[in-house]
Order: sequence, then structure tokens, then C-alpha cells
Amino acid sequence: MISIQNRITAFAKLGAFLSQFSVDNIKKKDNIEYNEIFYDGFLHQIKLAQENNSWFTKDNILFSLNDWSKSLKKSTLIKFSSSKDLIDSSPKKVAVIMAGNIPLVGFHDFLSVLISGHSILVKQSSNDKHILPFLAKYLEYVEEGFKGKITFTEEKLSDFDAVIATGSDNTARYFEYYFKDKPNIIRKSRNSVAVLTGNETDEDFINLSDDVFQYFGLGCRSVSKLYVPKNYNFDNFFKGMYAKKEIINNAKYANNYDYNKAVYLMSEFDLLENGFLMIKEDESYSSPIATVFYEYYDNEIDLKIKLHQDKEKIQCIVAKDFIENEVAFGQTQHPQLTDYADGVNTLEFLSNI
Repeated sequence: MISIQNRITAFAKLGAFLSQFSVDNIKKKDNIEYNEIFYDGFLHQIKLAQENNSWFTKDNILFSLNDWSKSLKKSTLIKFSSSKDLIDSSPKKVAVIMAGNIPLVGFHDFLSVLISGHSILVKQSSNDKHILPFLAKYLEYVEEGFKGKITFTEEKLSDFDAVIATGSDNTARYFEYYFKDKPNIIRKSRNSVAVLTGNETDEDFINLSDDVFQYFGLGCRSVSKLYVPKNYNFDNFFKGMYAKKEIINNAKYANNYDYNKAVYLMSEFDLLENGFLMIKEDESYSSPIATVFYEYYDNEIDLKIKLHQDKEKIQCIVAKDFIENEVAFGQTQHPQLTDYADGVNTLEFLSNI
């Protein structure tokens, strides 16, 4: 079994490798282990990922890689892994069924299983199948003990001790039935919301545009719903969103914008729009691409009660001095390692199987 120190060191080396790839700059660095084997090949995998899924633009892939490179620092990994006793864990094989909505969306589960000392059996989404296997191969080079502990499959899952599965509400029902006899974490669809009070600054709204538009709004941490006071004026909101006006130049996004706008107009829904984003009054949490829903609230206490009642549907609440565990404007797509999906502590689960 690989020691916890060696597991941490291996992932820290992976973080150093990923630090060469960011939105601002792709630059080969000196002193990165096995760079001569992996650097050019990884550039090719990024290209393949773009070609396989047109939502995975180069900027979105690099954004994800850069964020993970910052999380995979040795000090951060030590703090993360020390939250649970991972030294004497009895190794198990954990199956992980990954979503494919944003690049490397399943990497936190991948990290958690391996840092816990277990083996992993990965079933990827066809939408996100290029990058992770390549990074797994890099891990096996920097730490030979990982060889034989990482398996990717496209077949029906078999021979595993526990499972972590992420999918839609419909697939979650299937997962809950199929994996009922195994220790499991089953994740359903969630969305993120922002609470506006009227006291936000121009900078807050510009930051909020990151929460709305990063990954085209496809992530569970993407803001898809606003709560606003009665008679709220959306002018400042739209001014902040204007920072992302270039998004309409993406053909797939533009097609979705045009289609959803046509549907709304034919249905005679009231909506406000600015040429690349529509907002529509709606009680739902999950909005279509290029759309953000909004709902009015009468008082803050009732809204807090509602958000608590609907906590199983909400991933993040973006706000400023409004509610416990809120996320600051512009920070939803920069989660810490301890910001567990659905609020379920993955390391705790893995330490008890």
C-alpha cells in the first residue's frame, strides 16, 4: 500500500504538471517530472477533448486545469487528507460513475478515492473521456504504487466494494435501486442560486457574471436562479453581465439562445434580455442555457426558510452577508477541496467503507 505521504506527493507533482496550462498562458516549465513524456501528449488530449465536446472550449478546459493545479498544492493536500484518518484504511475498490457536464467534473471523487488509499474503478461520461485517463497515467509514472489501482471501463460495473455515482434525478433513481446493496453516495441534479438585496456593488455584479457564465452555465455550481426583492430593477444586474458579452460568439451557445428565445416568445412569456442572456420569472431552479430564472421575495426570513427547505436542490447560495455558508460573488467555480458536492463528506464516507 502506498503511504499517505507518497499519495500526497504524487498528487502535488500532478498539480505542478497542470500548472503549465492556464487560460492566460500555456508554457512548458523546467523541473516538471516526466514532462518530456507527457507535455506534448497532454496538449493533444486537450485538443481531442475540444473536438469531442463543443461545450469544452479551450478556455473552459484550461480554466478547470488551472483551478485544479492550485488545489493540488502539497500544503492543501495535507490539510485536506488530515481531516480523516487515512493512514490505516483497509483498501477497497470504489466504483465512480462520473458526469460529463464540465471538464474534469469527476476529479474530486478521483482524488478522494486514491488519497484515501483505495483502488478506483472509473466509468466516465462519453462527453468527458480524454483528459482524466491521461492524468491517471501521469500519476502512475510519478508514483508506481498507483499502477493497478486505477481502472477505466466502458462496460457494466462489477467487482467493487462501494460506489459514488453522479447523474440526473432520473438516473439517480436507477442508481439507488441498482446499488442499494453497496455503500454508496448517489448525487442528483442540483443548481446554484444568488440572493440579491439591492445593496450589491458594480463589482459584485461583474463577479456574478463569472458564476452565471463560466462553463456556459452547465455546472451545478453555476448560478441559474436569482432571488430579488419586490419591484427590483435589473439594470445594474445586466450591466454586470455585459462583461461576458463575447459568449454569444460561441455558435452552440448562440443557437441555444436563439432557440430558447423563440420558445419563450411563441409561448408569450414575459422576459428581459440583453442580446446574449434572458431572465424569466420562474419558480424552477434549473434554467435552460442562456437563461437565468428569477423569483421575488417579500422578506428575508421567509426566503431563508425556503432555501433551507429546498437545500437538497441547491448546491451553492451566492450572497453577501445574507445566510450561513454563502459563497461570495464570483467564487462558485473556485471550490476548496473541502467544499464537498451535495455537502456529503466524501473522505468520511471512504474512511468508513
